[in-house]
Amino acid sequence: MNEKSCSFHNEKELRDGQVESVCAGCSPPYDADNSAPLAFRGLPISELKNHSILRALTAEADGWEPGVVSAEVLRAQEEWEAVDNIQPETGSQASSDQPGQLISFSEALQHFQTVDLSSFKKRIQPTIRRTGLAALRHCLFGPPKLHQGLREERDLVLTIAQCGLDSQDPVHGRVLQTIYKKLTGSRFDCALHGDHWEDLGFQGANPATDLRGAGFLALLHLLYLVMDSKTLLMAQEIFRLSRHHIQQFPFCLMSINITRIAIQALREECLSRECNRQQKVIPVVNSFYAATFLRLAHIWRTQQKTISDSGFVLKDLEVLAKKSPRRLLKTLEIYLARVSKGQASLLGAQKCSGPQAPHSKDLTFTGVCDLLPHSSEGTWLI
Repeated sequence: MNEKSCSFHNEKELRDGQVESVCAGCSPPYDADNSAPLAFRGLPISELKNHSILRALTAEADGWEPGVVSAEVLRAQEEWEAVDNIQPETGSQASSDQPGQLISFSEALQHFQTVDLSSFKKRIQPTIRRTGLAALRHCLFGPPKLHQGLREERDLVLTIAQCGLDSQDPVHGRVLQTIYKKLTGSRFDCALHGDHWEDLGFQGANPATDLRGAGFLALLHLLYLVMDSKTLLMAQEIFRLSRHHIQQFPFCLMSINITRIAIQALREECLSRECNRQQKVIPVVNSFYAATFLRLAHIWRTQQKTISDSGFVLKDLEVLAKKSPRRLLKTLEIYLARVSKGQASLLGAQKCSGPQAPHSKDLTFTGVCDLLPHSSEGTWLI
């Protein structure tokens, strides 16, 4: 066989899309190691497609064509046709509205700062209305009033608490997806409705039904918790505690109740002193939420609380949080300092003698709004 009679044009001609026909009975030279045609090595796949080289390589000498095209062939052809659509990375970030992208707390907050919330703002009651002796006592011995310059920021917090979850809003969806991914470690998106939300401690398949009384602020607080590198560790620890085979509790429902406590503390001006000191409202409310959640987890673990204790624990916690907010914030400060140094957390090592328990629909959970005086029976939150 004469190899000289069976040759290809040089590389320049290949790049111009011209391929010389292969003579009958001859084939292009192959690499002995990997049996790849030497003339084609180094060419990109897109080049092969553009110049029809693959068709030349796979064509039979007698011009045979398949009579029936299988589904596999059609799928392969569609994938091949998509080669031209694959673009190299340019280094620029994708649009923030693309699904699957995590969202930061500041980005989500900015969304609420820019959209029209006037209809929700009409519903808020910034402070508790007191009359008679209660008003006099609060004026003489109560906490200081919030500085005038901070009241707009306070009203924004309370307005967000009036907003519900809109599954059609891409920002709302990204907040949910981010919370789910950070708590579970999943790299993939999940449906906005489904039983997987019960695994995180929502009451049902639709998280929106659990937000009454705290609104979207409850989701922003969870987002804050999981998107900060230091508080993320705390969130994961509490989430693991919530799945303990004996001490399990619905994590997200508990978090929503903590947000309710934060809202009431803000309205009752329990946080005004600290807000005035820091000249900020939102960071103080966030830290107060995190500190209160940390305190609950510590009580839950060390006192061996179970789901039947939830309402009483939350009631006592609300009293403590409103009475000594600075004390709670200091505890959180110490915890975060220990985390930054790589020391053990305040929650301590949680010993589990059995497997983690999945969320159960049969669990009865009492929230801060459900517990009646002298009540001994727990009911589902909301």
